[in-house]
Amino acid sequence: MSNIVMQMTPTEIDTLLSKLDIDTQNLPQGMKARTKYQGVTISIYNSNKVMFQGKNNEAIAEQLTGSVSSQTSRSQPSVKSSISYNTYNCIGSDEAGSGDYFGPLTVCACYVSAHNVKILKTLGVDDSKKLTDQKIVELAEQLITFLPHSLLVLDNPKYNERKNLGWSQVKMKAVLHNECIKNVVAKIDDTDLNYIVIDQFTPRPTYERYVLGNVPYKDLTRYETKGESKSLAIAAASIISRYAFIKHMDALSKKYQTTILKGAGPKVDLCAAQLIKRHGIDVIDSITKKDFKNRDKALQLLKK
Repeated sequence: MSNIVMQMTPTEIDTLLSKLDIDTQNLPQGMKARTKYQGVTISIYNSNKVMFQGKNNEAIAEQLTGSVSSQTSRSQPSVKSSISYNTYNCIGSDEAGSGDYFGPLTVCACYVSAHNVKILKTLGVDDSKKLTDQKIVELAEQLITFLPHSLLVLDNPKYNERKNLGWSQVKMKAVLHNECIKNVVAKIDDTDLNYIVIDQFTPRPTYERYVLGNVPYKDLTRYETKGESKSLAIAAASIISRYAFIKHMDALSKKYQTTILKGAGPKVDLCAAQLIKRHGIDVIDSITKKDFKNRDKALQLLKK
């Protein structure tokens, strides 16, 4: 089996590192970190490329990153979508919180008609990763008043319960995306629907397997990497899902009277250690994703 090589962002690298026990000693030049996970060798380079080597590399890459993208050594170069989604009536779906140790997983599907595209552009709807939390809240509170949408929140106890049952995060996301899409289809005149566009986090066959093939309007469904830049329906769904995540994080910060950090980097480890010291590990497990390595790292910090 060929190696899988993925180009990742610094944030995605931090999230991946949070899930692994990493070796950073005696590494070849140009390599940032290396580890072996379930028989697969994972090499992380200073260029932010990540290589997965081993018999089960595709499954492990999907488990740890949420996708096996077109950026692999065995795939053809990715082709830019030729569909101008913003000229059609589309349902888009996206999620937030999947790379964050604290807080829930939030998923939204949103229907944007071709008529509403101009309104969204006027409002300034864009890739949520480019927007401040304040701007996301401002936009989302406008979008939810006129766009048919469905928002599902998988809280931490339910997330951890699914993990204990053997669900991967990818399976959770697939099921939640699919349910949100079905909910939106039920709210609109589906005779006007042209496309369903999912911000791709896993290959189509894997998505369909996890939802038992029950994909609504399968012939209209498309899976797009970096979908927020290709479809305003995905961008709107991203903003609403991010809004829900921000609100949950704000509520946690208020409840525990401290700023609870987003993401999964070293600062999150320290934040978690401080909260464990004050409230105990059981309380912190109820507001975090227990499978993240931040948990072990926070406990190690407390032993120092």
